Amino acid sequence: MSYLKHHVKRLVPYIIVLAGFGLLYVSNRYLAGYTQGVRAETVKITNISQILPLTNRYVRPLLYTHVGGLATLPTDKAKQTFISAVLPAVLVARHELVMLKTQLVRLGESRRWSHADSVMYQATAQRFRAHSLPELLAKIGTLPNSIVLAQAAVESGWGQSRIFLEGNNLFGIWSFDPKEPRLAAGNTRGKRVIWLRSYSNMSESIISYFEILSTAHAFKGLREARAGTADPFVLLPYLKNFSERRSAYTRQLKSMIRQNDLTRFDDYELDPEYLFEK
Repeated sequence: MSYLKHHVKRLVPYIIVLAGFGLLYVSNRYLAGYTQGVRAETVKITNISQILPLTNRYVRPLLYTHVGGLATLPTDKAKQTFISAVLPAVLVARHELVMLKTQLVRLGESRRWSHADSVMYQATAQRFRAHSLPELLAKIGTLPNSIVLAQAAVESGWGQSRIFLEGNNLFGIWSFDPKEPRLAAGNTRGKRVIWLRSYSNMSESIISYFEILSTAHAFKGLREARAGTADPFVLLPYLKNFSERRSAYTRQLKSMIRQNDLTRFDDYELDPEYLFEK
């Protein structure tokens, strides 16, 4: 890839040779030498045909909003379109967290921090409820694309829930802050109104989802497991606390991944043409 040529010498320890392709490829998680921004584009859907299909593993960072119209499509087409709409947002969210972690690794290697470095660290530590840099680095993480897509499909009813359509909230994430954008859920708990977060785009929703998995005590086991494997079927049991259905929920996710062959998307990544060095 031409955009990496002048970094090759610095990145040699991290270069992976892809057999069969004859190309040098550097995964985002190995970009410890510098950080990259994403030229993402927000697309407000007025017609479901605006969602571009996924034609190869390099995905354009399009952040779709107001994704209505899926219910008008045949089931298989609706599923394909939902995945095409959600996966770019998943990749943008994952990229943001990988780059954040890259910045923190840099700080750990630096002998002297600037005021801006200290402010960034303190804000991030508070965000992820960490008390040290090693703890913070251990907490920040993501999950394979297949798991995120499966949960998004289950929690949003394949993109047909009201909270998703009106608030870009893929996972039914609750809101406890009246000052943030939010929507009232259709049901209540006793007399208590349930409020759900409203987001500008799906990527913001996915970031919140990753933050919950990175901070909640219920997912401590998941954090430890994902440090040692990226196998979605090994990680799935650790998501039982995401739902009151517990093991039945993780079995549903497992079936969702297998029936829809979602693991084929695990090696999809952002199109390098839309990344830039910061």
